[in-house]
Amino acid sequence: MVRKLVTIFAKQNIKMMFILKHKTIVVGAILGAIVGYLYYYYVGCATGTCAITSKPLNSTLYGTAMGGLLGDILTKKK
Repeated sequence: MVRKLVTIFAKQNIKMMFILKHKTIVVGAILGAIVGYLYYYYVGCATGTCAITSKPLNSTLYGTAMGGLLGDILTKKK
């Protein structure tokens, strides 16, 4: 039982370390997702033929990718 708890804690600790190490990318991706959805909601595509902005999922995923890439660019490299 103790071994299982230690294993679970270690896995959660590894996940948290990953998030903290890549926090600018994670924050950029979250902000990008929000901006992508807001772009769909307020601008969107009236005809439905736009590849990115015709569906909220597409624009949110595109915003997530662009935000993550921007966060990676802003990360200071050692």
